[in-house]
Amino acid sequence: MSSHPYREIDSVSALPGPDGSGFISHYVFQYIDFNQVPQYVAAGHKWKDCFFFGCTIPEEMQGLLGTTCLQFPRLGLPYSTFRGKLYTGEELYKGFDPEEPSTFESCLDTVIYNHYTEMGKQCNEIRETLGRALHDRGIEDAMSVFLSHYGETQVVAIMGGHALKRTDADYRKVAFISKTLTEKGKLMASGGGPGAMEATHLGAWMAGRSEEELLDAFSMLEPSPTFRDEGWLSSAFAVKKKYPQTRYRSLGIPTWFYGHEPATPFATDIAKYFQNSMREDILLTIAKGGIIYSPGSAGTLQEIFQDAAQNHYKTVGLSSPMVFLGKEFFGKEVPVYPMLETLMANGRYQNLLLTLTDEQEEAVSAILSFKG
Repeated sequence: MSSHPYREIDSVSALPGPDGSGFISHYVFQYIDFNQVPQYVAAGHKWKDCFFFGCTIPEEMQGLLGTTCLQFPRLGLPYSTFRGKLYTGEELYKGFDPEEPSTFESCLDTVIYNHYTEMGKQCNEIRETLGRALHDRGIEDAMSVFLSHYGETQVVAIMGGHALKRTDADYRKVAFISKTLTEKGKLMASGGGPGAMEATHLGAWMAGRSEEELLDAFSMLEPSPTFRDEGWLSSAFAVKKKYPQTRYRSLGIPTWFYGHEPATPFATDIAKYFQNSMREDILLTIAKGGIIYSPGSAGTLQEIFQDAAQNHYKTVGLSSPMVFLGKEFFGKEVPVYPMLETLMANGRYQNLLLTLTDEQEEAVSAILSFKG
């Protein structure tokens, strides 16, 4: 295969014509039913170096595909194995009626998760493992295209526990921080679930609006403080309906590995993976503008030390700020901050840019002062 860049086609309206050499080459066609365009097929185009993912190809066209063209059939799974774009909350929750919370059980996200658990998280069935791998590859590719529109240090992540309640002070603090950073030009990212992750995307969703409007959003969400409370998802959609967002975006990166935690619909763009290890690494890697840590449990601690190692070695070419939001928690209760300071002092870690604070303004300043 050539190293020439491939262009993706996912609709019959975008089908290309031959190039100067008379060939249609270097395209990736996704879920195209070529039976819908008989005149296009009848033209007898010649093809080379093309991929056909989940396409329906008439017999008369089959004979014109060169030996360098590859075809991948549909696998009959409840999820798209050849995705060309990121998810949205509306797509993942298609079929959900906020007036009927029980419809959550039939929405796309739940259907995929139920299939995933039924097949097994460590499934060895070839069709399923191939489908998951192809799906995650498509998500990674779509996210790469999405992030190409942002500067190297424009992406900032907030990490923290899924158990953080909408009624907690830290939930509000995270939302205010995310709102401010979004308005300052940052693309906010998180693990895309509930708790501190949801607060990240709520803040980004409310960017450009007044503090009073954000406080109103808090009041609408608080009757359902955790994702296990009835009304958690319905109240989120109610906020989105009352305060639509068309200007600012945020990126959620959840996983079906923890699919019992629903993805927050406040993220405008959602890169949902099956493979959790891939998702974790990608989230830490893309946040070159820095990471803010709010209190969490084992998952958050894992991310802290993975991020510290990445910054120590400058794996992505630079060392980004690590901001710890919670002096009591990170300084005493789970004393990772003094531990990192000690490791820095004795040379076991280098290049770490550390901040420990309780103040949202200081957290914002630590991120905005970083120029890469």
